[in-house]
Amino acid sequence: MGQDEASTGLLGPLAAWQHPGLQALAEWATTVETQWAKGLALPQVLNAMWDTSRFVAHDALPPHEPYERFIGQHQQVPTRPNAHDALNAWCWMQWPRLKQHFNALQCEAIARDGIQSRRGPVRDAITVFDENGLFLKVSDAIWQAVVDHDWQRAFVTHRADWSHCRLAVVGHALLENLIRPFKGITAHVLRWPEAWGDSLDEADVHATQHLAATVLASKPFHPLPVMGIPGWMPQQDEAFYNDPQVFRPKRVKLR
Repeated sequence: MGQDEASTGLLGPLAAWQHPGLQALAEWATTVETQWAKGLALPQVLNAMWDTSRFVAHDALPPHEPYERFIGQHQQVPTRPNAHDALNAWCWMQWPRLKQHFNALQCEAIARDGIQSRRGPVRDAITVFDENGLFLKVSDAIWQAVVDHDWQRAFVTHRADWSHCRLAVVGHALLENLIRPFKGITAHVLRWPEAWGDSLDEADVHATQHLAATVLASKPFHPLPVMGIPGWMPQQDEAFYNDPQVFRPKRVKLR
């Protein structure tokens, strides 16, 4: 545990949880922090909160055993005492079907190919979305602007429309970055269609059915510089959105 993390608790400064991307987790974060400060192990805290035995100490993972295969065989997630793994646990409880689906695909690939220096397209795509994924339920106009990387149109022209949007984070590394946010945070985003309904439970079912291995191998995600979302960072003026290092235009593919 680093000095900064130790000085601010397991999950960083509690003030960070008032960020729009973290507000839904604020009560959970406070409870985890309180129980962990009493000396309870993080898996113990998480299992008690959700009445499960899904989370175990990381040292339960034998040396040289692939993390994904251990989860698939034991239905338990090795968990270190840090924010990254705590937030991974949150994502397991919010997206249980999708996370199980991703794990099953990972295990299939490991059984077929073994552990390679390169994961392959399906495992790569799962890792990307599992770490930084975001489902976005937005108007056609905003979605097309995201696809086109037209960030002025997405965040400025249609700024008022964001109040009617729905965002659902899948990636625990994305959540961790929001604890100490910086302008360059980028998510990998998929659209949440109207047909998936409104609840996370419905979205979990539909996303699991949709994200087959063949779909994942095509890397269907779009980059989204999330700090451009209205209210996610102060001083979102014209100069803010004119930063080409963050709000990058779409690359033109050469034939």
